[in-house]
Amino acid sequence: MTGSPSRARRLSEGWSANLLQMALGIAQQVALVPIFLHYWSNDVLAAWLAIYAAGNLVLVVDAGLQVRAINRFLAFKSSVDSDRRTGQFYAELRRIYLGLGGTLAVVTLILIHVLPPSAMLGFGGIAQFDLAFGAMVVGALLSLPVNIVTALYRARGLYGRAVKFANLGMLGALLGQFAAVTLTQSLFWVAIVFVATQMLTAAYLLMFDAPRLFPFLRGMRGTRSSGWIAGQFRKAAPFAVASAADLALLNLPVLLVSAFVSDRVAVAQWGLTRVVAGLIRVLCVQTTLPLAAELGHDYAVGHRERLRSLYARGSVLVALLASVVVSGLLPFWPDFFALWTHNAIPCDRALTFVLLIGTAAVAPSILALGYANYSDRGQLLLRAKALQLVLFLVLSAILIPSIGLLGAAVAVVASELLIQFGVLGRIIIGQTLQHPLRHLLFLAAVMVTVTLAGWALGTAIRLAIPLAEPLRFFVECGLWLVVVAVAASPLAIERVRARLTAAIPH
Repeated sequence: MTGSPSRARRLSEGWSANLLQMALGIAQQVALVPIFLHYWSNDVLAAWLAIYAAGNLVLVVDAGLQVRAINRFLAFKSSVDSDRRTGQFYAELRRIYLGLGGTLAVVTLILIHVLPPSAMLGFGGIAQFDLAFGAMVVGALLSLPVNIVTALYRARGLYGRAVKFANLGMLGALLGQFAAVTLTQSLFWVAIVFVATQMLTAAYLLMFDAPRLFPFLRGMRGTRSSGWIAGQFRKAAPFAVASAADLALLNLPVLLVSAFVSDRVAVAQWGLTRVVAGLIRVLCVQTTLPLAAELGHDYAVGHRERLRSLYARGSVLVALLASVVVSGLLPFWPDFFALWTHNAIPCDRALTFVLLIGTAAVAPSILALGYANYSDRGQLLLRAKALQLVLFLVLSAILIPSIGLLGAAVAVVASELLIQFGVLGRIIIGQTLQHPLRHLLFLAAVMVTVTLAGWALGTAIRLAIPLAEPLRFFVECGLWLVVVAVAASPLAIERVRARLTAAIPH
C-alpha cells in the first residue's frame, strides 16, 4: 500500500501484530486439539468447544460501545481541546463498562445456579462443566472494560500496541492451558487459566499502560447523569446489533448444534470443521482492522480520493488472501483433519467445502463491514446485520433439525452471502467507489482464478506424491507452498506491484 510514511508504518505495525495474533489463534484452536484429545474424550472436547464459544459470545454485551467510542475518539481528533474531550469521554465510558461487567457477572452466577448450562446444552455427564462455564463467562465479563482502551489505541493509531498486549495474554493462556490439561486433566482448571491471563492483560492496559501513554486520562472521573449513560447505549445500539450478529454467526452455531444434534461426536466434528472457516475469517478481519482505522480517518477528514484508492486496494488484498488460503485448504484439509484428530473424528467433506467456499466468497464484505463501523454508518449496520441475524436463526431452526451439520453451514453461508455481501457490501462499495460494478467483477475474476488454480495445483500434487502418511502430507504441503511462492515472487518487484495496483478499478 502506498501513502504517507506514517500511514505505511502504522499499517505495517498493525499487520505484523495481527499476523502474530492469528498464529496464536491457530495454536489455540488447532495445535491444542491433539493435546486435548490425548487427555480428554470426544465428549469433553465437545464440552470445551461449547465453553470456548460461550466465552466469545460474551463480547455481545459490549452493546456496541467500543465502536461508538472509536467514532467519537476519531471525531475528537479534529476538534478544539481534543485531549480534554477524549479524556472525559474515556472516563465516562470506563465507568459504564465497570458497572456493566460487574453487574452482569453477578447475574450470570445466579442464572448458572438456577439454570445449569450442563442440562441445557446436554453436557450433564461432564464433570465440573457448570463451574468451567461460569468461570469462562464471568472472566470474560470482568475483562470487558479493556474495550475502551483498545478503542482509544485504534483511534490514535496505536492498534498495533493493543494487539501486542493481547498477544501476550494469548501466549500466557496457551501455556496455561497446556500445563492445566497435562497436570490436572480438569476442564475447570483449563478454563480458569484461560480467563485469568485475559483478565491480567486487561487490568494492566486499563490501570497502567493507557494512563502512561495518555497522561490526560489521569484524574478524569465519570460524572454524567443516568440519562446521558442511557443515551450512549441508544446511540451504540446499531453497532451492538452488528457485532452481535457477527459473534452469533461465529459462535452460536456450536451451541445450536449442541442443542439440536444428539450425537456428541457430531458436535465435536462441527466445532473442529468450523475452526478452519473461523480462522480464514479471522485472517480477513485482522487484515482489515488497520485498513478500517485508516479509512475511518480519511472519511472523518474528507480525503475522498485517498479513501477510494485505499478501499479498492484493500478489498483486493482481502479477497486475494482468502482465495489463496482456501485454494490450499480444499485439497489438503481432509488429510490434515485425520492427522489432527488421530482419526477419532470423521471429516465431513461436504461440510468443509460449503464453509470454505462460502467464507472466501464473503471475504471482501469484511472490509465493507469494518469501514462501516469506523465511518459511523450505524443505521445501515443496524438494518443489514439485524436482517442477517434473523435470516441465520430462521434457516438454522429449519435446516439443523432436518439435515444436521450441513444445515448449520448453509445457514451461516447463506446469511452472509445474501445480506452481508449482497446488501451491506454492495451499498458500501457503491457509495465509496466510482465504478462499483467493474470493481466487483474484478474481485470475482481474481477470486475464481486464484481459488481454482491453487485447488488444481494441490490436487495434482496429491496425485503425484506416492509417499505414506504422515510424511506424504508434509511433503505435499511444502511442495504446494514452494510453487505458490515462486508464482507470487514477481510481486516482490515494485514495478510489477505498481502496474497491478493501477489495474484495480477504483
